[in-house]
Amino acid sequence: MHASVSAIEYYLPEKAVSTADLAREFPEWSAEKIEAKTGIGCRHIAASDECSSDLAVAAAQKLFAQGSAHVEEIDYLLLCTQSPDHFLPTTACLVQNRLGIPTSAGAVDINLGCSGYVYGLGLAEGLIATGQARSVLLLTAETYSKFMNERDRSVRTVFGDAAAATLLRAVDTKEPLLGPFVYGTDGAGGPNLIVPAGGMRQPRSAVSAVEVADDQGNLRSQDDLFMNGPEIFNFTLSAVPESIERLLQKAGVALEDIELFVFHQANRYMLDHLRKRLHIPSEKFYFALENCGNTVSSTIPIALKRASLEGVLKPGSRVMLVGFGVGYSWGATLLRPSAMA
Repeated sequence: MHASVSAIEYYLPEKAVSTADLAREFPEWSAEKIEAKTGIGCRHIAASDECSSDLAVAAAQKLFAQGSAHVEEIDYLLLCTQSPDHFLPTTACLVQNRLGIPTSAGAVDINLGCSGYVYGLGLAEGLIATGQARSVLLLTAETYSKFMNERDRSVRTVFGDAAAATLLRAVDTKEPLLGPFVYGTDGAGGPNLIVPAGGMRQPRSAVSAVEVADDQGNLRSQDDLFMNGPEIFNFTLSAVPESIERLLQKAGVALEDIELFVFHQANRYMLDHLRKRLHIPSEKFYFALENCGNTVSSTIPIALKRASLEGVLKPGSRVMLVGFGVGYSWGATLLRPSAMA
């Protein structure tokens, strides 16, 4: 048995912040400049009392409402988030209870960011191929906005909150519909995308809350999200081409055999550089961040859903998925979608 992606839904919080809104807050950056660099016209922001579990539940309820699966069929729940409701208990356990998933199901959190969807697919394939599960609900949910300083345009122009729900079912096929998978990890890059304070290593304190301006005038404290954009860019240009080459070799296919490329939607500038460097035709390279921004682990499933609705993602086509970012962590795989709902 192998895993098949049979349905995807996503949820965006009600509050939206447009690029024009940000340009009014940061008059030194015009809306045109922000949009040209990021490719983002709007990003959605969770309400003050809206947590990752709320977004995840809303995405899952949309999936169940469309009739692709009944909640009682789910026998494993994977929740990818870096903004859990609590240190403990596991947020996946809380989501299981709220959705009414049977208590006989497994449930676990995955603390990964931009590579998390690919890792989640790999775990789901392993669970199904080994007979541990038949219907896996993979949820990705993030509220990075709660980590961001309002005066830090370097992150506020890029990130948005969202959740996505992906249903993976066991199918009896000779060849897998997901995979092979390649992964990569380099924890030396951890300090380049980090919330320094708030965990056990550096608890929040009056000292960690002190705000400091950087060379670009962005204001943040140790309690806030920090991103070293140039270093993340350099890492991406190195890790992504290498992982794609490994994946193609492992799968025994050429780049020309791939019919659609869906990368983590980091920002337009980075994606354009990757596409050109890899010599991928523009018609095969999918963008889906204009109306939601960089939603971390949810960017790939959101893009897949939109591509399916637009008729760009066709059943049986060979699709390459590549996730990369915070950690550093990266992963890539091939997907042959069925008639996805």
